[in-house]
Amino acid sequence: MKQSLQLRLGQHLTMTPQLQQAIRLLQLSTLELQQEIQEALESNPMLESTENGEDAAPSEEAGPEVANFDGESGSNGGDEGEGGSPEIEFKDPEFKDSQDIEFKSDALPEDLPVDSAWEDIYDVTTITSPGSSSSNANGDDDAGKMLENRNAETESLRDLLMWQARLTPFTPTDFMIATAIIDSVNEDGYLSTTAEEIWKDLKSELNIDIEDVVTVLHTIQHFEPTGVAARDLRECLSIQLAQKIPSTLWLNQAKLLIAQYFELLANRDYTQLQRKMKLTQEQLREILKLIQTLDPRPGSQVAAAGTEYVVPDVVVSKTKFGWKVELNGDATPKLRINSLYAGMVQRANKSADNTYMQGQLQEARWFIKSLQSRNETLLKVASCIVERQRAFLEHGEEAMKALVLHDIAEAVGMHESTISRITTKKYMHTPRGIFELKYFFSSHVSTDSGGECSSTAIRALIKKLVANEDARKPLSDSKIAKILSEQGINVARRTVAKYRDVLVIPPSNERKRLS
Repeated sequence: MKQSLQLRLGQHLTMTPQLQQAIRLLQLSTLELQQEIQEALESNPMLESTENGEDAAPSEEAGPEVANFDGESGSNGGDEGEGGSPEIEFKDPEFKDSQDIEFKSDALPEDLPVDSAWEDIYDVTTITSPGSSSSNANGDDDAGKMLENRNAETESLRDLLMWQARLTPFTPTDFMIATAIIDSVNEDGYLSTTAEEIWKDLKSELNIDIEDVVTVLHTIQHFEPTGVAARDLRECLSIQLAQKIPSTLWLNQAKLLIAQYFELLANRDYTQLQRKMKLTQEQLREILKLIQTLDPRPGSQVAAAGTEYVVPDVVVSKTKFGWKVELNGDATPKLRINSLYAGMVQRANKSADNTYMQGQLQEARWFIKSLQSRNETLLKVASCIVERQRAFLEHGEEAMKALVLHDIAEAVGMHESTISRITTKKYMHTPRGIFELKYFFSSHVSTDSGGECSSTAIRALIKKLVANEDARKPLSDSKIAKILSEQGINVARRTVAKYRDVLVIPPSNERKRLS
């Protein structure tokens, strides 16, 4: 085989480190981006965060922050550009110091006792901002309470039950049984195992009978929240009824219904209930009202996890000139190049220190440019979404239009993968609430008029139909599909069932009520 040299021409895409960094920042959420920025500030001395009241250099701004366009589709608030895209206006962030500290004394005493406090030497007066209504008298206390409430660990259901068990006069053996029972209670407050299984696990260590386990279980079932440690729904409701005051109206009838006719109640066979219990429809309705006051999931009363807060990336508001889209400036810190360190870099110097500083300076510029590109892309995509979904913002979910990633990608001149990255884990604050950008994208079905109806609008219509239905004769999936068909929306019965499950709406037989 003869060896030879061949020359070939071709094209291929090279992913530079700058491009990889820009793509990675696109798909980060606000909290992840804040962590990324903090790591960059700690590792790169050329980067610094602008302090309150300071502006970044013009070349280092984070990109456009506001987009305005009026109520007419395809027109902007100023001069129209190509494609009718919204005009983007730059603005400098305004910062105000939240508080200043005024010192009444300037001289530090020469003989300062070692046990003296700061307040013993200086008279510190806190001056709040003009918009603040808190006073110095209780400002520190309120701030401390807010910090304490925010950082306090949420008490779990097990902690609450163990606290009550320690207050109960259990013997050491009974307390061990109570601990085993409490460990078997799930988040809903039900016993996830049987008393016999708990007895089998403990009998090798403790000389007990199964009656001992049942006795301790009955004691725990009187703990708060009411109905905890029940073995099934019937026992949970019976425990709650047993702890009501004896003078409660229809209490005895409710206990009888739960004890003997629970299956009929679960099947909503109200006719058989009236016949077997010899009740009128009005009497049965009053009994059911009492049962509906009970909690089928007593463990849900105790929060097991802290509240998670969503920081919106984009804020949408309506003005007299139309809808305004702006980035949330408080979501990410403003960055700039440290002028002191940047001035120390010498172009002609080839020393190791100077080379390191040049590399750090270049990385800092790349990072700021990537953030600027992310902000520009996010604002551009959010503005396009708002322009397409203006009907939703003004009229609600029923006016949501069908929208896919390709539509936005074509409008802004980007690839669908870029739109997918920039809309993942990004949130928009609107007058109707906070929504993920992905929420505004939905599939569609055809209508009789040849148009399209989004799946979000169909779910809203189903929810509205179920809310207004006759409780004694709830609408079936076939009936809902027929009603939608009469409105020009062609939806199959199985599609209605799928959307109903997404909305966590039970079937028609489970929605049946007496009134």
